[in-house]
Amino acid sequence: MPSTPRKVAVVGMSLSDCGRVDGLTPYALHAQAARRALADSGLHRSVVDGLASAGLGTFAPAEVAEYLGLRPLWVDSTAVGGASWEVMAAHAADAVAAGHANVVLLVYGSTARADIKAGRRTSDLSFGTRGPLQFEVPYGHTLVAKYAMAARRHMHRYGTTLEQLAQVAVQARANAAANEDAMFREPITVDDVLDGPVIADPFTRLHCCIRSDGGCAVLLAAEEYVPDTAKDPVWILGTGEHVSHTTMSEWDDFTVSPAAVSGRLAFERAGVRPGEIDIAEIYDAFTYMTLVTLEDLGFCAKGEGGAFVEQGRLLRDGGLPVNTDGGGLSACHPGMRGLFLLVEAVRQLRGEAGAHQVRRPDGRLPALAVASGTGGWFCSSGTVVLGRG
Repeated sequence: MPSTPRKVAVVGMSLSDCGRVDGLTPYALHAQAARRALADSGLHRSVVDGLASAGLGTFAPAEVAEYLGLRPLWVDSTAVGGASWEVMAAHAADAVAAGHANVVLLVYGSTARADIKAGRRTSDLSFGTRGPLQFEVPYGHTLVAKYAMAARRHMHRYGTTLEQLAQVAVQARANAAANEDAMFREPITVDDVLDGPVIADPFTRLHCCIRSDGGCAVLLAAEEYVPDTAKDPVWILGTGEHVSHTTMSEWDDFTVSPAAVSGRLAFERAGVRPGEIDIAEIYDAFTYMTLVTLEDLGFCAKGEGGAFVEQGRLLRDGGLPVNTDGGGLSACHPGMRGLFLLVEAVRQLRGEAGAHQVRRPDGRLPALAVASGTGGWFCSSGTVVLGRG
């Protein structure tokens, strides 16, 4: 055991093939992403002694470990929806800092789009009919309907408009335009968003995330491994996690997400303020998620998210670049997207984002980033603050 907590860095990351991937299984996407992340790090697979994975297999992450040929000494499969990856990154960072693991692989892959196209998945079933959820299932409201209800509450209480929510989608698509990995890159307008078919009032289709295939991987390592890596490290500065509710009736306030707690904890532990952050990667299964998470992370006051997202503030050259790859609304969303947030944050901090690279006003690379994942219907949140140098 180390006498003092070790610093922990992201030393490798990569995407698998993403977008439309009809010829690979989810396991193959896991393997592809893992191999690429290891190659990116310059480390040998033999040093990997920890694995974090969720969403695949009967005994996740045991099946994924077996498929990858790993025999990890530390594992995590915390499944809290889209926030799983930020939560597991927090657990992995704690484990490495304490000496329970040295190098941890976080890996994900999904063929959500291809499965529907091939008829392997034909419907979205209820999350369950036992426990607390049984009291909501008879009413038939879907996951998107739950987000829509929350958005309507914010609109009612604070005067947030559909046009402001639409701006989130418009700016995400503008960011995606320069990202060659993004699935949708054609520009859209506020009118395009408003005029689309209604999915769940007030959300039209473009208020909702796309459905894609894809995977990615991130490699965390203790500080003593950093001199042997191929790229400059991106350090884990602080993390936070929080679980709020499962049933809508137990959610105290539809206008406050669990990021209000996870974000506060992450910033406090990192010793930085929201105003110091250069880029934010925020889970955006729906436009309202971005808006309310910006409020709850402290980038603007409660109720001011609508005004905050106007005037291009979320663009790569805006006041706070958000979802710089295009996010789940335009780039990719193969299911639990949280790990993609970490990949994009690291890519930006390293200066490896190519045509969609963010620069500070003085031309320098961004130095601080936050990745905040949301799970379920605002049921859970994980937030990670990362820094370069």
